[in-house]
Amino acid sequence: MAVRRAKDFLLGADRERIGEDTLGLLDDEVQRLVAAYPREPLSAIWDDLLETQEQVFRLLEGGRVRPSQLRDLNVKGAVLSFMVAKGFNDMEVPHQALTMTRVAAACARDAEHAGLIAATEGLKSLIAYWADKPTDAYHYASQGAAVAEHQRGTVALWLLGLQARAAAVLGDEETVRTANQQAADRRERVVPDDLDALGGLFTYAPEKQLYYAVEAEAVLGHGGAQLAQQAEQAVQGFSDPTAPNWAFGDLAGSQCDLALVRLYGGDLDGAAAAIRPVLDLPASHRNNGIVMSAMRVRQALTSGPAREAVVARDLRAEIEAFPASRPALPHR
Repeated sequence: MAVRRAKDFLLGADRERIGEDTLGLLDDEVQRLVAAYPREPLSAIWDDLLETQEQVFRLLEGGRVRPSQLRDLNVKGAVLSFMVAKGFNDMEVPHQALTMTRVAAACARDAEHAGLIAATEGLKSLIAYWADKPTDAYHYASQGAAVAEHQRGTVALWLLGLQARAAAVLGDEETVRTANQQAADRRERVVPDDLDALGGLFTYAPEKQLYYAVEAEAVLGHGGAQLAQQAEQAVQGFSDPTAPNWAFGDLAGSQCDLALVRLYGGDLDGAAAAIRPVLDLPASHRNNGIVMSAMRVRQALTSGPAREAVVARDLRAEIEAFPASRPALPHR
C-alpha cells in the first residue's frame, strides 16, 4: 500500500508537466509487465497491467505532455494495450481482445511506430486463429507482413509464422511451406530492434519460430520421424524456465504439437506422454490457447486405428475435462 501510494503521488506530483521520474517509473513498470506476461498466470499481473495502462492513458489525456514525450507515451500505450488485448484473448473473450487491439493500433499509429503497427495486425491474426477464423487470421497476418516488409526485427518473422499457421488450418500446404521458408531465410538477416529489446510477447525467438513451424505441419495432419524430431526440439527449446525466452504457453503449445505429430505417426503412448505435462498444469495457467491446443489432440484421438484403445479413450475423457476444471480467469 505504501509503494502504491508513493507511485500515485509521483504520477500526480507534476501538475503542469510530466517529469522524468514519472516516465522512468512507467518504464520500469512496463518492462516488468512485459517480462512477467509469458512467465506468470494472468491473474498475477492483470490488475497491475490495467492500472498501468490507465495511468498512461490519463497522462495522454491530461494535456501535460511535452512534444518530446508524446511518442514515448504512445509507445507505452500501445505496448500495454497489446498485452491487455492478449489477456482478453487468453480469457477467451475475442471481441474485447479485438477492441483492445484496435486501441493498441491507434496508439502505435500516433507514435508512428511501424513495428508496433505490424505487431497489432499480428495480434488480430492470433485472436482470429484461436477463434477458429483462419481466413481472417491469414488476412490480418498478410496485412501485418506487408507493413513489416522493411522491418529488420523479428516482428516480420512472427507475421510469416502466423501466415503459415492460418494457411495450415485452411489446408494450403504450399503457402505454409513458402511462408516458413521465407521466415527461415529472414532469420539470418535479423537486426534486433526496440521491440526485440523489450522481449516477452514482442520478440520472436528462434525456439518460438520452430514451435510455429511444427504447429503448421501438425495442423496439416503430418507425422513421421523427421517432424517428430523437430517437435521434440521445439519442446526442448522451452524446457528451461530460467531461459530468457521461456513461456509456459509456448511450452504447452509445443507439447500439444508433439502429441499430435506422434499420434499421426502411430505412436499413441508417445502422444500420451507428450501431453501429460499440459494436463498437469495448474488451473490458473490453462488459458484459451492452451485449452484449444489440447482440444486439437482430443479431436485427433477420435480418428485413426488407435481410437478404440483404452489409452485413447481415457485420454479423450481427461482432455474433455481439462478446460472445465480451470477457475474463472480475471475479468473486468
